[in-house]
Amino acid sequence: MKLNKNFLVHKTDKETIVVPTGKAEFSGVVKGNQTLGTILDLLKKDTTIEKIVDSMLKEYDAPREVIEKDVRTTVSRLREIGAIDG
Repeated sequence: MKLNKNFLVHKTDKETIVVPTGKAEFSGVVKGNQTLGTILDLLKKDTTIEKIVDSMLKEYDAPREVIEKDVRTTVSRLREIGAIDG
């Protein structure tokens, strides 16, 4: 799976914003925190949920189960709006 090229990501110190281009079927803006930004960075290359979780375990001090749940929820929501290919 990988981030759809029809979605742009903008990150600030505290917030991550995902914006569709005119070619995307979704119209709106998705706002999230730095964790969303980390997940989106990892989705720039073709990856899996397991690889994302493994990378995030190195960066965040949280149990694997918590990180995996958050990643799965985030990926599911991004799929719903068409922001993920594959």
